[in-house]
Amino acid sequence: MAIIKYSKPNTDLFSRRFNDIVDEFFGTPNNYRNDNFIPSVDVAETETQFEIAAELPGMKKEDIKVDLENGRLSISGERSFKNEEDGKNYHRVETHYGSFSRSFYLPDSIDESSVKAKYEDGILNITIEKNEEKVKRQIEIA
Repeated sequence: MAIIKYSKPNTDLFSRRFNDIVDEFFGTPNNYRNDNFIPSVDVAETETQFEIAAELPGMKKEDIKVDLENGRLSISGERSFKNEEDGKNYHRVETHYGSFSRSFYLPDSIDESSVKAKYEDGILNITIEKNEEKVKRQIEIA
């Protein structure tokens, strides 16, 4: 599995703060910009499995979809903004909402039948066992 350094989009503090100032000056509420939701994901590997943890706070497990097809694991869903209270006027909304999709290519050494997903306390944990027969082993020279 090739590991590539990932830099989160929209994390430039100066441009974010400048946009906030302009929005506040012109009276544009921030919640109109928060239609891009990119959950944070941690990917770890042990000797026997891959572990993936995705932060999905405030979501129900029914709103999350996990697929594995041709070695590609995809996590998708939608987190929607619910403005149910009448008379409530939001001055600032910093929580991100919208649909999302994250995909990861997995190595050939996985056991596709061993994928397990568990959603608890806003964290989606996925474990995928490695296939012992496909794992690279060093051969001792006699």
